[in-house]
Amino acid sequence: MTTAVFTLATDTPVGRLVLEGDGDVLIGIRLQSKPATVGHGGRDVPPVLRDAAAQLREYFARERTVFDIPMRLDGTALQAEVWAELSRIPWGETITYGELARRVGRPTSSRAVGQANGKNPIPIVVPCHRVVAGNGIGGYSGGLAMKRALLAFEAIPRDS
Repeated sequence: MTTAVFTLATDTPVGRLVLEGDGDVLIGIRLQSKPATVGHGGRDVPPVLRDAAAQLREYFARERTVFDIPMRLDGTALQAEVWAELSRIPWGETITYGELARRVGRPTSSRAVGQANGKNPIPIVVPCHRVVAGNGIGGYSGGLAMKRALLAFEAIPRDS
C-alpha cells in the first residue's frame, strides 16, 4: 500500500521550498533555487503542510528559532542519530562535522556522519546547514549559496 504524498510550494528568501507530507506529518523539504510548478493532484493541502509553511514564514521573519512540526524522518539508525543531534544545534550556532561525529558517539566516522547529514530529508527545520567543515563551509544539498544565505540569515559568519 502506498501512502499519498502531498506537496506545497512556498517561496522564501533563500528560494522555493517544496514541502512534502503524507497527510499527518512532514516527510520532506526539497530545496529549489528557481521557481517550479508543483501541485498536489487537486487534493486539499493537509494542515501539517500549511502549518509547516507558516512556521517557515515565521522563521524567515525572525519570529521563530525552533520548529514545532510533526515530522517523520525515514533513514538508517546512523541517519536517525545524526538527524536527532542536528535538531539540538541552536539557532545562530554551528558545529563541525567532526564535532557532530563526536556527539553521536562516532568520533572516527566524520565522513559517514557527514553523508548522513547530507541525506537529511527535512533541511532548515532539521538544521543541517549549521554543520560546517573544520576548514570552511562544507557542502549543502541546496547548494553553497543557499547554505551561506542561511548562515548569514542566522548571523553566523563563515569564511569560505
